[in-house]
Amino acid sequence: MTKEQQKFDKFFEKYGWGHKSFFNRPHWTRRRFFQVLGAGVTASYLTQRYAKAQTSVTTNSGMVTKNTAQNVIFILLAGAPSHTDTFDLKVLPGTTPASFNPETANGVLWPTGLLPNLGNMLGDFAIVRSMQAHALVHSLAQTWTQIGRNPAAALGNIAPNIGSVVAIEKDSQRKPGQVFPTFLALNSDGAAGQGYFPAIYAPFKVDPTSAGISYTTNPEGQTNFNNRWNLVHSLDGVLRTDSPYGQPMDDYEDFYQSAQQMMYNPVVNTAFGFSSADSIRYGSSSTGNAMLVAVQALKANQGSRFIQITSNDGWDMHQNIYTAANLPAKGKLLDTALSAMLGDLTANGLLASTLVVMVGEFGRTVGPLTAAAGRDHLAQQFVFFAGGGVKGGTIIGQTNATGGDTSVYGWSQNRYVYPEDVEATIYSAVGIDWTTVRHDDPLGRGFQYVPTTDPVQYYPINELWGS
Repeated sequence: MTKEQQKFDKFFEKYGWGHKSFFNRPHWTRRRFFQVLGAGVTASYLTQRYAKAQTSVTTNSGMVTKNTAQNVIFILLAGAPSHTDTFDLKVLPGTTPASFNPETANGVLWPTGLLPNLGNMLGDFAIVRSMQAHALVHSLAQTWTQIGRNPAAALGNIAPNIGSVVAIEKDSQRKPGQVFPTFLALNSDGAAGQGYFPAIYAPFKVDPTSAGISYTTNPEGQTNFNNRWNLVHSLDGVLRTDSPYGQPMDDYEDFYQSAQQMMYNPVVNTAFGFSSADSIRYGSSSTGNAMLVAVQALKANQGSRFIQITSNDGWDMHQNIYTAANLPAKGKLLDTALSAMLGDLTANGLLASTLVVMVGEFGRTVGPLTAAAGRDHLAQQFVFFAGGGVKGGTIIGQTNATGGDTSVYGWSQNRYVYPEDVEATIYSAVGIDWTTVRHDDPLGRGFQYVPTTDPVQYYPINELWGS
């Protein structure tokens, strides 16, 4: 174990993480707004209180960022896939199914029978194999992955999703006429929200369907909708702009304006809807449809910069992991969808400017299967990167013979990669100084984009870019 890792371990042992259950923070969705607005009623259902984010005052250390990506697609493999059966394959005679057909391609041992399409694209993406999770509880670790810090810590309740940080930082770069929310969350109803940020930076949560987004028209027609829109604003518009009642009323107006711009707008359903042929090409799955919509939304160039996709496909395989309906089926689903997405991003000229990050909340136990023929929770895991200037074919870090622990860290910090390092990598890729501290948090503590507590410091994985 290196001195760097020992320093981290001593800090964690001394202060711990306080691994208690994390409750779901409330959030608003524009989709729900469309349901209400489309019915012709007011938004009086928005009754929850939010911390007010004052005009931002930020400081940072002036770090040089990579700034190679314009967009991010963040894929959360909820449930945690088995790393040693997929992106860090270990062949165990008598355990690994023959159908996995392990072969070495591009210098990488790969389950060509499980992930054949991605096996043909090994030169297009990078894998970090020296990552470890801080927690082994699904809800806690999934939130940790999305907000880049301990949800149970002092600022955990107010911490925004990484996508919300990207949204607030890139808000000034939106162009006139761009009507999509900056932060889209597809198949991510349980995604972490905007924290203490204004609601306009919350994830726009949509479950893609071939018909696109519901409630973007009014059943009584556009004329009646416009009349009602004008009436609402004549009655209480002045109370929702620089409102004397604070941020919640301003949030009302932000939602009104954002939703109104997407009503009766043909570009919306062109991007969020899809043909059956395209859905089949992506595997005819909810995850595939989300990846298809992500490509279309970026291609539309309507202001979306961060897209979160949650694969709720059953990666928590404690029992019968190798039966046809489990890992073989889920592997095919992911292989078909992800390879199609990477291919379409490339064909549309978007991959070079779009960082794709894919990760679970932790890994799974290694070696022979458990008595239930499955794999349980393990801190060791992998994280996948592609696009955004990332050097394809890169493998960072190595695990030991079983895959149960890191044997070679493979990057400048000479320790495990943690979720906070992945967070710093995302910010650096899109040109955000990961050392930024906002001084507008309601607790008055100063909100660090990437948390640091001496001697613990987190950094971008610059080796992904070959440096």
